[in-house]
Amino acid sequence: MLVNQTVAAVSTPYGKGGVALIRVSGPEAIDVCARVFLPASGGSLAEADDRKAVYGTVVSEGERIDDALATVFRAPRSFTGEDTVEISCHGGLFVTERVLAAVLAAGALAAAAGEFTRRAFLNGKLSLSEAEAVADVIDAHSREQLRLAGANARGALSARMNALYEQLQTLLAACCADVDFPDENLSGQDTRSLQAGFSQIKQALEGLCATYRTGKAVREGIDTVIVGKPNTGKSSLLNLMCGSDRAIVTELAGTTRDLLEEKVIAGRVTLNLCDTAGLRPTQDRVERMGVERAYERLEHAELVLAVFDSSCPLDRFDARLIERIRSLPAAKIAVVNKTDLPQKMDPYQFDSVFDRVLSISCALGEGREQLFGAIEELYAAGAVDYDTAAVVSNARQYAALRSSADALQEAVAALSCGQSPDIAALDAERALGLLGEADGKSVSEGIVNEVFARFCVGK
Repeated sequence: MLVNQTVAAVSTPYGKGGVALIRVSGPEAIDVCARVFLPASGGSLAEADDRKAVYGTVVSEGERIDDALATVFRAPRSFTGEDTVEISCHGGLFVTERVLAAVLAAGALAAAAGEFTRRAFLNGKLSLSEAEAVADVIDAHSREQLRLAGANARGALSARMNALYEQLQTLLAACCADVDFPDENLSGQDTRSLQAGFSQIKQALEGLCATYRTGKAVREGIDTVIVGKPNTGKSSLLNLMCGSDRAIVTELAGTTRDLLEEKVIAGRVTLNLCDTAGLRPTQDRVERMGVERAYERLEHAELVLAVFDSSCPLDRFDARLIERIRSLPAAKIAVVNKTDLPQKMDPYQFDSVFDRVLSISCALGEGREQLFGAIEELYAAGAVDYDTAAVVSNARQYAALRSSADALQEAVAALSCGQSPDIAALDAERALGLLGEADGKSVSEGIVNEVFARFCVGK
């Protein structure tokens, strides 16, 4: 990172458009931009009112480049917490490059990916979870993703984690005071109240962890695999869920020989959908490779959609697949297809293995909404208000919170077994560090780098 340097980048997508925005941030941002931007009213950009757009001209070496607007944000009242100037020019590719080149020639350095948001985090303008949510807002491709990311960007999750951090910090301080001055009872806490306090925070952390199933389903999507024998309608199901003909469908068994992947919005959640080759013994080398890939993907699935042909009775291949699915930790839905044909299968025989059993007809285009509703029940049940709720939405946050809750469980166990408070304090201190890591209070540079690596240049 270019610490204490003034940096600049185009913050709008490159290409042809009505307006492009060049953002400049750092200790020399106003002076740098004053060298290239001449207000139409005269004077210098350095004299401009804070947060007020100024009309003028961008110049470079005496040559006029473009008419533009410049807005000055003086520290600390800016996104980054530093002096910042945003120049809005016409959105042509060449003119945008010329304006950026002029700013760089005037003394700014090219910003790295995520540079501005990283500075906002380092300057205390954003917590780490809020910074992550900024990237999620940019990447959102569904209404629920945008609502969830927006709530976290506004601090819903950060506020909840910060409150728990302060509670644990207070308890830990009391615990340490009693360890250092055992005869003074400075905290007024006894072992029982200390244990109850640790237990209460642990339960609150576990409540946050429980939201990850929904948060991940909304933000990242559920790794979903469609499996079944050949000609049960797997590819037809993929097409039904996508709302278009993505997979080739024929009456010939073994049409699908490789993995076919699509991202599908299923109500409030996203599915990372994978159609697979029909599962059967085969001498065809290519088809056999497809079957092997299907079994491999099945083992790592978070949601399994097992498709059965209701116009045929179950056979040994169906039974073998059901037994394989039974032991998987994934959520499981039996999709009983071809209800438009005479029925020879009892759908209720799946109840002991599958979380849901649905009868549909891909040929008639029936059952899509029922399937999406069943998936929502598994992953987004309840009236979660994505605009305000504290929802854990990425693996880094979940791992830190889960480990913090586990450390507090060890602290509670130590006290319940009669161990002294100083033993419990060691676990509680570890829990506090992990909770701080979740929101960036105590986080390594490597984790920070990993977080901001997914950002685009200009943000």
